[in-house]
Amino acid sequence: MAKKKLARFAEMEVLPNVFQPKHEEVFRTDYPLKGKWNEEVFHNDHPIILEIGCGKGEYTVELGKLYPEKNFIGLDIKGARMWKGAKTAVEDGMNNVAFLRMYAEMLESVFAPGEIAELWITFPDPQMAKARKRLSGTRFLSLYRKILAPQAVIHLKTDSLFLYRYTSALIELNHLPVEVRTEDLYGCGWEDKILSIKTFYEKQWLSRGKQIKYLRFSLGEDMNGTLMLYLDQYGNHFYARTVRELREKVGSSGSRIAKMYVENGADGEPRHVGYVIAGHWLKMFAPIELPVNL
Repeated sequence: MAKKKLARFAEMEVLPNVFQPKHEEVFRTDYPLKGKWNEEVFHNDHPIILEIGCGKGEYTVELGKLYPEKNFIGLDIKGARMWKGAKTAVEDGMNNVAFLRMYAEMLESVFAPGEIAELWITFPDPQMAKARKRLSGTRFLSLYRKILAPQAVIHLKTDSLFLYRYTSALIELNHLPVEVRTEDLYGCGWEDKILSIKTFYEKQWLSRGKQIKYLRFSLGEDMNGTLMLYLDQYGNHFYARTVRELREKVGSSGSRIAKMYVENGADGEPRHVGYVIAGHWLKMFAPIELPVNL
């Protein structure tokens, strides 16, 4: 197995549709292809669709076949898996499909503002214990906003009920426009060409009776990533973007902040965790880090 992986990694180095930026090419700097993917890779002006966490590249390749008038880029960090899709695209002469091996956190270094017309997130790890790594969380949605064209559509396809409901709650919290929302994609009666695309693992889940969840939404005109949740000592919770808004929610718009709410962190150093307003000790949390059903 190790030899097979090594052989695939070696072939990835020479496949013409695979791009593997080095750390120093994307860390706090712009990758040479940023803003130039159409000009230097696809040699056309067609819209670019990006798949985050493409795995074996099955979805990227099949979308490329369905929509030859569009360009597709599959992104993943695991090269041995990506090899299959990249190899297939080359063998089939698909000039509208490319693959990018890197961490999604570096998207802003690789794509210019507005360069991506549409984004797919297909069967990501729900990251139940690590909210910052959740590909449909506020951290990544804010990152996507920096590279997506205005009103660009985001697709989330998942077998995880947790991730589906979490993302739905985040969409509602931020009042984002939703086009399609279903907990049973193949049983809701909705028809679209994308229904014909099923990955290997998706077919396995369907054979076991699992329902596939699907969301199609956009980020709208503005998504305020500074919205915070505050809990007081009485169990009350308040959402607010500013301290002034928090005072109004608490019912003390004329009251000044008595003091910062400070606790010692794991390193023993004091850190700001909230505010004390009119007798309310308000501890702050990012909504992304909390259970959906709070």
